[in-house]
Amino acid sequence: MISIGLAGWGDHELIYPTGIKPQDRLKQYSKYFSTVEVDSSYYAIHKPALMERWAAETPSDFTFLIKAYQGMTGHTRQSYSEQETHQMFESFKESIEPVQDGGKLKAVLFQYPPWFDCSRGNVSLIRSAKERMGDIPVALEFRHQSWFTPEMRSKTLSFMRDEGWIHSICDEPQVFPGSIPMVLEPTDSKITVVRFHGRNAGGWTSGGGAKDWREVRYLYRYSMEELREWAARLTVLEKQSGDICVIFNNNSGGDAAANAMQLIELLGLDKKELPPEQLEMFE
Repeated sequence: MISIGLAGWGDHELIYPTGIKPQDRLKQYSKYFSTVEVDSSYYAIHKPALMERWAAETPSDFTFLIKAYQGMTGHTRQSYSEQETHQMFESFKESIEPVQDGGKLKAVLFQYPPWFDCSRGNVSLIRSAKERMGDIPVALEFRHQSWFTPEMRSKTLSFMRDEGWIHSICDEPQVFPGSIPMVLEPTDSKITVVRFHGRNAGGWTSGGGAKDWREVRYLYRYSMEELREWAARLTVLEKQSGDICVIFNNNSGGDAAANAMQLIELLGLDKKELPPEQLEMFE
């Protein structure tokens, strides 16, 4: 099974009719896509009531890939005591319980920062995170190339398999050391995550010096040729890992929804027609 969705549901104007209220966007989103990445959980640990509402207003077969809170992956660059770390993980797990209990949790995504290199200390941190998450499915994504050098690639993949991590495969600009190569190898027989970040090499780390570089980092529209290549890759991955969760994160220019719908069509998946007033935006 291949499920395709987007990172967040707030900014994809292609699929929303004019004047739609913010609180109605997730319902509208779920008409077109069967999964979504919750990225707001990276910035704050939500109250369970909010997750419960999201689970309730989506179809029974809809799923959520929930991004781990930034304090859990070291993005805050703060030092936490054991008590603080324990409470952080427990609060996060409590927050996602309604989604998990409702059978709608795809996985929790641990995306580690670009400075998180391959070292014994960081391997220990990953092991600790997995232990703290218990039996909750967790996906692992690196941003430092040292994890997938020719010398470390097989060791990293074996480690992920042994520890029970789902591989989050990336299509992203090759700007070293703060990016990873495309490694098309699942580490879990049940599920694999594939995230499309675009290929805007100039904007990946500094946006070419632009002040708003974070807003242009994911400015990229995949061509039909690139998507056809990916359709073939996904078909192979599906044979190796039963559930392939695809997330388009290339939305600095609003391209994610269009690219996702194009890939859905290429794969022959169930595609919903856009409202007439939105069709011109697709071109």
